[in-house]
Amino acid sequence: MKRGVLLCFWFVLAGLAVEAQQLTRFAVVDLPRVYSSFFRDSRAVREWEERSARIQADIDRMQAEIQSLQSAQMDAASSGDAARSLRLENDIYQKSEYLKEYFRIKTAELNDQKNRLAQSGTFLDQIYSEIRFIAESEGYSMVLNKENTGILWYSPTVDITEKLINNLLAKAGR
Repeated sequence: MKRGVLLCFWFVLAGLAVEAQQLTRFAVVDLPRVYSSFFRDSRAVREWEERSARIQADIDRMQAEIQSLQSAQMDAASSGDAARSLRLENDIYQKSEYLKEYFRIKTAELNDQKNRLAQSGTFLDQIYSEIRFIAESEGYSMVLNKENTGILWYSPTVDITEKLINNLLAKAGR
């Protein structure tokens, strides 16, 4: 009887020792970096970048036009042509206001398109599948997105971003 109790006691202690040695392991991932590294070659991202470049070219063209009008307005004012100077000043104001509104709207559209790309089902499915694989194979209990979780500090040894990017690139054959 004494041996049975002693044996049970040892099993309980051994179980507690094993449980005490199991640590909860965390990992962090920089999802925007994964997105820019892995999906920058995709068609959807190229289209976004082309659209962004077209919008920037339009903005640059409008700014050059406004600068040209400002130069013409200064010439008209210095030559004493008040009517032309006033007309040009009005044109500058209207074009500047249009440019501000254009910039605001196009920036919002580009941000919305970028957010939709980052949250597309196939992107997230691939990412979460690979995160699950890495976490399970390396014994992580939880993986956090370091961009929006309020993480104040973490050891670089728990950052699996590079491993995730490399695994995704390898599976994509790149």
